[in-house]
Amino acid sequence: MNPSHRTLDARGLPCPQPVILARKALAEGGFETLEVLVDDAASRENILKFATYAGCSVEGVQAEGALSRISLRVGAGTPATAAQEASPAPRPAQAPTVFIATDGIGKGEEELARLLMRGFLFTLTECDEPPMRVILMNAGVRLAVEGSDSLANLRKLADRGVDILACGTCLDYYKLMDQLGVGRITNMYEISNLLLQGPTVTL
Repeated sequence: MNPSHRTLDARGLPCPQPVILARKALAEGGFETLEVLVDDAASRENILKFATYAGCSVEGVQAEGALSRISLRVGAGTPATAAQEASPAPRPAQAPTVFIATDGIGKGEEELARLLMRGFLFTLTECDEPPMRVILMNAGVRLAVEGSDSLANLRKLADRGVDILACGTCLDYYKLMDQLGVGRITNMYEISNLLLQGPTVTL
């Protein structure tokens, strides 16, 4: 084994997990080159974009059918953040509220919409600075009930101190009141006040 080289097998992992694993590997360090294995075009492009952001140079991309071997040299590029540090974007005074009123992201295929939502919530669990709270209304409450494929990610957020709130009227409407698997039940009065207190990201 070459101690200056590391291989990261991200085959079969949905977006954004390959990028998150690569970010974690770079944070751990201890190697000069990183080879990332992915098996779909979207993950390949995401890793290549991430390499520029992380200040790595792309030494090569080897394709073997659906498999791509992406070789990165650590610290050999110019991080995208270098230019940003000269004129940093303004940050909110407090962590934002994430307001979710659906169980999927965007219009189109329902399966894709749910996949995107699961990926979004997973990414929130990996952020250095998570949101202050996640408010779930309408079909969004389905994300927090037993059997939801997003429940584990919401629980991880709760474990990091994120307040998970589910609309009681919505749970009652969908007959899910006794199936809430994470967070607490809230009402329109509290939701309205919380949304007015600070920055909000709406899905």
